[in-house]
Amino acid sequence: MGPVLAGVLQLLALIGALALAYVPLGTYMARVYSSDRHWRVERWIYQGIGADPDTEMRWPAYMRGVLAFSAAGVLFLYLLQRLQGVLPGSLGFSATDPDQAFNTAVSFVTNTNWQSYYGEQAMGHVVQTVGLAVQNFVSAAVGIAVAVALVRGFARARTGELGNFWADMVRGVTRILLPGAFIAAVVLVACGAIQNFSGIHEVGQFLGGSQQWNGGAVASQEAIKELGTNGGGYFNANSAHPFENPTPFTNLFEIFLLLVIPFALTRTFGVMVGSVKQGYAILATMATIWVGFVALMMWTEFAHHGPALQLAGGAMEGKEVRFGVGSSSIFAVSTTLTSTGAVDSFHSSFTGLGGGITMLGMMLGEIAPGGTGSGLYGMLIMAIIAVFIAGLMVGRTPEYLGKKIGTREIKLAACYILITPALVLVFAAVAMALPTPAHSMTNGGAHGFSEILYAYTSAANNNGSAFAGLNADTQWFNTTLGLAMVLGRFLPMVFVLALAGSLAEQKTVPETAGTLRTEKPLFTGLLVGAILIITGLTYFPALALGPLAEGLAS
Repeated sequence: MGPVLAGVLQLLALIGALALAYVPLGTYMARVYSSDRHWRVERWIYQGIGADPDTEMRWPAYMRGVLAFSAAGVLFLYLLQRLQGVLPGSLGFSATDPDQAFNTAVSFVTNTNWQSYYGEQAMGHVVQTVGLAVQNFVSAAVGIAVAVALVRGFARARTGELGNFWADMVRGVTRILLPGAFIAAVVLVACGAIQNFSGIHEVGQFLGGSQQWNGGAVASQEAIKELGTNGGGYFNANSAHPFENPTPFTNLFEIFLLLVIPFALTRTFGVMVGSVKQGYAILATMATIWVGFVALMMWTEFAHHGPALQLAGGAMEGKEVRFGVGSSSIFAVSTTLTSTGAVDSFHSSFTGLGGGITMLGMMLGEIAPGGTGSGLYGMLIMAIIAVFIAGLMVGRTPEYLGKKIGTREIKLAACYILITPALVLVFAAVAMALPTPAHSMTNGGAHGFSEILYAYTSAANNNGSAFAGLNADTQWFNTTLGLAMVLGRFLPMVFVLALAGSLAEQKTVPETAGTLRTEKPLFTGLLVGAILIITGLTYFPALALGPLAEGLAS
């Protein structure tokens, strides 16, 4: 079997698995967030944090809950790292430096999981399990909660109430993420991923000396890292490390994990707004972009010129021989089109155009299918923009799901789509203009610029993957990337929740003969076009200076 055919068959198997999980998981999540019953363990949690789960919140109160909970998480994780040297199970590692502790705390709380350190050489068992792994669960649950609040904004009428943040967040952890991660961890352990609390030990003798590795609760963290679209690896090699991702089957299974909740949330959306066809329209948009990007990536990595690449069956530099070009291409596209950031290959070693595809996936806003929650609310924002464009074409007040898209709604949507590009382009421009950040680049020219552009694109979009080749463990990058993560996570959430509150206050407008049918293929095509055009106009100059210049020159 040739490598191209193997890659295509893996893609088809992945699509089949996602299709089987779509309806049951999506419907189950809709029931989770529509139920008025609380599990006993959930009531214990509410009592412990002093929250009343039955109190409805308007959007300012919901937002205060998101910000307060996230701020407490940043402070706790920062202190945990700064005190690591005196904690049990530290494996002899000292306290993390202040700038790196800030960067890491912000990274995991914002669901970014950008890592400017070597996991196996910096973090002990307590920080990994009590700090980082816990944030993998709760940061993902926060994203889903915000998406559900926006869906309620469409589903409700003449009320500004969006549900209860504490109830939504806790249910996301106890009813969705914990059970799913437990099952996934068992599968990974059965397939060879490690799960222990052993210390640093010697694993072999070599000509130049010995090699040492530390153990850890790797399988459990790997499971939630993918299922919650987090991405932070226990080891520096991330999902290319055999302790995290031992076989081609686990590689495909991990891709399934990082895609299954974001895709299934479109079903949740359809059920909660009372029209599963609307969910299918959003799903079709996400799937079209995802499959298109995978096809482009496979083409650039398999068909690149050169006798060495032809003998290797594609551009194999920087890719694991266990996975090959096809599986690595699927992983790279999936991890950058979601907010996962996990990697099973070296993105900096991809062809020039292949590296550009990974960047473009993040620049779209990671909405195909996006992160847990963030992908759905990002796509719904783009749907509002597409409806607005259609309304301008026919001279009619735009409507979406029975809600009029007026001046307030379109301003909030515009602010949402502008904030992340502003962060990426401003921070990248400043980094290129100053002399110190440029010293972290290991490459010059277009590829060196791509390293900087990729880093800020990854941080502001809360992805967390790295182009590598860039030494980001400096005060400048730890600080500025941390700021990009915070602003890129929470400012869009403010606009999303404000929009949800505005929609929930409206009355439902009945459909007429002039209403745009947003469940039809025509709207799906309009939405795909709007996403690509808006992103292209925003980022084309920057992409032309980096990956496009490199790709056309090769």
